Amino acid sequence: MIDVELLMDELGRAGVSVLLKVDHERTADFIGKPWTMLPSGPGLGERGLIRTDAKTLEDALDYCLGELVTCAGD
Repeated sequence: MIDVELLMDELGRAGVSVLLKVDHERTADFIGKPWTMLPSGPGLGERGLIRTDAKTLEDALDYCLGELVTCAGD
């Protein structure tokens, strides 16, 4: 399991801002993806930002972490 607080602290120190949101309206929609994660900032290099909408927090984290490793930098 990922320690989200530690992860966010490490991302912030690496120049990445993260918006993490759960939307109650999309939670009620059985097909919806209520979790939004949007890392952005100079720590992502030229890419600038990553965005995902996911069914679970774990899915959002997995996607964004997978994309982060493709960015230049630490």
